[in-house]
Amino acid sequence: MIYAIADLHLSFGTDKPMDVFSGWVNYTERIRENWQKLVTPEDTVVIAGDISWAMKLSDIDKDLAYIQSLNGKKIILKGNHDYWWTTKAKMDRYLAEHGFDSIAILHNNYFVVENTALCGTRGWFYDAEKDEDMLILKREVGRLRMSLEPAVQAGYEPVVFLHYPPVYNGMECREIMDVLREYRIKKCFYGHVHGGNAAKKAFVGEKDGIQFHLIACDYVKFMPLSIK
Repeated sequence: MIYAIADLHLSFGTDKPMDVFSGWVNYTERIRENWQKLVTPEDTVVIAGDISWAMKLSDIDKDLAYIQSLNGKKIILKGNHDYWWTTKAKMDRYLAEHGFDSIAILHNNYFVVENTALCGTRGWFYDAEKDEDMLILKREVGRLRMSLEPAVQAGYEPVVFLHYPPVYNGMECREIMDVLREYRIKKCFYGHVHGGNAAKKAFVGEKDGIQFHLIACDYVKFMPLSIK
């Protein structure tokens, strides 16, 4: 089975607990309990960004140890709060050196699980207008293509994971949506959106033949969502 969730916001190595927010009390215990009941060691879980509040790679040991202790293979991608994120080579080396062998990085690449290509990137703001935002968005579009193109060329059907919502509050990030439409993506999962009022503005459903799912931790009640 393949599952997905986003926005774990772990802070075992730093002092920024999410428990202060409504609905997040004992969230790490709730995640663990739900996860271990649902996910088997043979399953795969994609975590779509905002993994940890750590500011640098050297501060993330305890958070990754928590993820390592959970069942299944975990594939992680970058969120807007993942300031610890660095080059894929450095992160791969860090994971290997610390024995985090159930965790892999989704960054300019893809993974094949059950004949499905797991593709994705962080994405960017749906309403980006400033020059600096447009440069970041252009880079994210390129990374999404780098993930999708080889997967499609290899004959796999891709599923896309993003951190930022490509459709929100009646608006869409046209540059990201154009890529999803071009590659005829059927399923897209995203996080980032928290709280009841914000979630009401998030698009969940079908648009242009694409089924969109919000997988932010609190939205899915701290339980990984089955995608296949």
